[in-house]
Amino acid sequence: MASIRLEKIDKTFPTGQRAVCGLDLDVKDGEFAVLLGPSGCGKTTILRMIAGLETPTAGRIFLDNRDITNQPPAKRDLAMVFQSHTLYPHKTVRDNLGFSLRLRHATRDTIAERVRFVARTLELESVLERKPSQLSGGQRQRVALGRALVRQPRVFLFDEPLSNLDAQLRVQMRHELGRLHRELGATMLYVTHDQEEAMMLGERVAVLRHGKLQQIGPPAEIYRRPVNLFVAGFIGSPSMNFFPAKLSRPAEELRMESPWLSGSIDCAMELSGNNQEVIVGIRPHEIRLTESGNADSQAIINAVTFLGSEVVIQASILGHNEVLPITIVLPGNCKMSIDQQIGLCFTREHLHLFDPITERRLN
Repeated sequence: MASIRLEKIDKTFPTGQRAVCGLDLDVKDGEFAVLLGPSGCGKTTILRMIAGLETPTAGRIFLDNRDITNQPPAKRDLAMVFQSHTLYPHKTVRDNLGFSLRLRHATRDTIAERVRFVARTLELESVLERKPSQLSGGQRQRVALGRALVRQPRVFLFDEPLSNLDAQLRVQMRHELGRLHRELGATMLYVTHDQEEAMMLGERVAVLRHGKLQQIGPPAEIYRRPVNLFVAGFIGSPSMNFFPAKLSRPAEELRMESPWLSGSIDCAMELSGNNQEVIVGIRPHEIRLTESGNADSQAIINAVTFLGSEVVIQASILGHNEVLPITIVLPGNCKMSIDQQIGLCFTREHLHLFDPITERRLN
């Protein structure tokens, strides 16, 4: 396998659109890394530049410390699996799997051996003589994956390969990809806008916005300690709740004041002055219900969504002449009703504090 390194990569299209801005990225040998972000953030452009289908405006791309920035795609020894699996409709699964090897003039025995290995690995042995029109969506996607696998490339590049599948097939194929990575030890770089997919598959996740890298790290780290407001709001479902507040340190303790939540908080940070403005974030799963007398805030339930193991509640916190919408996630056995008044408790160590101007994390 191989490692990938991107140094100060820029990409500006002839229209003037700057898709990627000064990107530095390392994908380790044998790692499953994920590029995550909303549509238009530059994820696919980055993948296409690594594959050689786009040329960077500036910067360099390395494969195992070898500069491949200007190498043609055929010499990079990379395999790319696209969102739409373009199989040859007139060829059987066996012929689709072996086609790239025939183009490379591999021997008949080599082709047969690799096709057998891939068919066994992807559980396609029973459909080798079928045409793509006779396959299910999951089987077609496995054939597309097999066409990349049969070449034994140094790196696999995946451009949202599961987005056209239904929910059940997506879950199945995620497990399939995870199993393949564990068995092959292959270097894989995966592009998606689906955070659940990213968190499930990635050993490390790189979050992108407007062509810039926001944060990279293990999924748990990005979830628990987002570096800025964008990452905090993008990672997690339902999204993190935010509200403005002011911090002061009248004595030794740090105090927070807002119309919805006030009191002391245990937080290691320096204040720029008393009444420093901050944005406070708390995840829906980290808000608890409590008796009204012990509550940090009172809220009125506006909507209740039952999801089986969980209940998602949309509520309004009653502040001083102000109302704050908030999302709360509770266990599925909680019985809640619209217009019910509830007491909320915010665990102080679960609060995330951000600068309202720079949007950077403070605590």
